[in-house]
Amino acid sequence: MHKILIATDSYDQVNGVSTTYRNILRHSAQKPFVVHPGLFKWRTFAIYPEVQICKEPLKAYKKIREISPTHIHIGTEGPIGLAARIYCKLHRIPYTTGYHTKFPEYLWKLMRIPKFITYGYLKIFHNDSKAILVPSQSCKEELNRKGFNNVEVWTRGVSKTLISSKPFKKSKSPKVIYVGRVSKEKNLEALCCLEDKFEITIVGEGPILNKLKEKYPKINFTGYKFGRELANIYKEHDVFCFPSKTDTFGIVMIEALANGLPIAAYKVTGPVDIVDEGKTGFLGDDLEDSIRRCLKLNRKKIMSNINQRWSWKRCIEILHDHLLKGV
Repeated sequence: MHKILIATDSYDQVNGVSTTYRNILRHSAQKPFVVHPGLFKWRTFAIYPEVQICKEPLKAYKKIREISPTHIHIGTEGPIGLAARIYCKLHRIPYTTGYHTKFPEYLWKLMRIPKFITYGYLKIFHNDSKAILVPSQSCKEELNRKGFNNVEVWTRGVSKTLISSKPFKKSKSPKVIYVGRVSKEKNLEALCCLEDKFEITIVGEGPILNKLKEKYPKINFTGYKFGRELANIYKEHDVFCFPSKTDTFGIVMIEALANGLPIAAYKVTGPVDIVDEGKTGFLGDDLEDSIRRCLKLNRKKIMSNINQRWSWKRCIEILHDHLLKGV
């Protein structure tokens, strides 16, 4: 019997990494063990307060040893990920790793840490794994160009609770929504500056929330929303705008598509892997133009197509295929 363990520095937070691993646990027939910061003493990360940093990596190591897994998936590159990697090396445990976040770009933007330093660390961390699992084809190609090995695409899914059954409702004036972290790296001002052109809703929280509230008084800032409430909010809008240029994927985009919302975004990693241009959204340098073009798309067709493409079942199958390969 295989005993699979997931080691992740992100599990209880509101982000794509935590969403991925919680859904893997929720939808797995054979439940994996999960070691995460919530099991130990932790502190917040100065530039990213929502992130929990484990203060007891030695206890995390001992917890992994106590569970004695046969296979490990290392989801993140923080203290718990490092503890799991050391355990795998010392005990010759086969492992895969997950690459979810463009930390080199984030750390350069927020702290001016040169990207080559962070990428150097990440290559050392990931390159000995059986497979580096990434959320998109464009992310795979980018990492291959940077010298990463054994990179494989790992799909994502949408939970049924995030798909609204409410009927589509045509708005008198176009309603545009963004869902996610409200922070500098998400490039939200590119959307906020359109407050005179569209009715804009931003669902989420983060370090620049108050600044944006003061600067853009016409925008509806709701804070975080979840489950059916979030699904219904998606359905009440006409277009989903994803202004980030530094994400590896963006689960919120497939949640929006599952509710029939076309996507307006830049032509970068993440959106290029999700948006079928001209059918489920538009990509380009002019967000206002992309939003206006999205308004002409058929929302029912978007909803029917996307729900056939993404599933957590397939996500789990891909993880097992790579983690248990050769067993």
